[in-house]
Amino acid sequence: KSGGILLLDECDLASHNIMCLQPVLEGKGVFIKKIGEWVTPAPGFTVFATANTKGKGSDDGRFIGTGVMNEAFLDRFPITMEQPYATPNTEMKILDKAGCEKEFADHLVKWASVIRKSFYEGGVDEIISTRRLVDIVRAFGIFNSKEKAIALCLARFDDDTKQAFMDLYGKVDAEMHDLESGDESPTVSDPNNKCPF
Repeated sequence: KSGGILLLDECDLASHNIMCLQPVLEGKGVFIKKIGEWVTPAPGFTVFATANTKGKGSDDGRFIGTGVMNEAFLDRFPITMEQPYATPNTEMKILDKAGCEKEFADHLVKWASVIRKSFYEGGVDEIISTRRLVDIVRAFGIFNSKEKAIALCLARFDDDTKQAFMDLYGKVDAEMHDLESGDESPTVSDPNNKCPF
């Protein structure tokens, strides 16, 4: 009625009942029995849907619970956009907003980029999302240990993957082990720094 936006988040997790939205997706009105009213979309009304599998379901178990969606329903979305991971510059800004020191953020972004490249080339079965990078920054804020923060945020992966990702991070940030073993004194250049080490 107000010409707003309807977001169907994780649409490929919906049941077949989502088909009731077909007239809405076509820009037609819909009768809502509960209130006994015919509702016609106002100008500007737009429907967006997000789906990890583009409505095709997931056989590999990565997106458990998703299903193959009805082609007639999917066909009512005239445009499909793929959303890649954020650029390194954007991820740096996201981590900065999460309170991370620039050098640590730079190491995390480079590390995640290498893992993603390996994932897309079939070298590894897991991926590091921007959300996981933010989780690492938050864990670091609690434990003040890069190694512990990363290890805790990788704990859901199998042992080989965890170790491979930890080893890779150690190559990206060679100072991590030195700083955390006490070989060097950590320094903080900004006393107001939210993510000191």
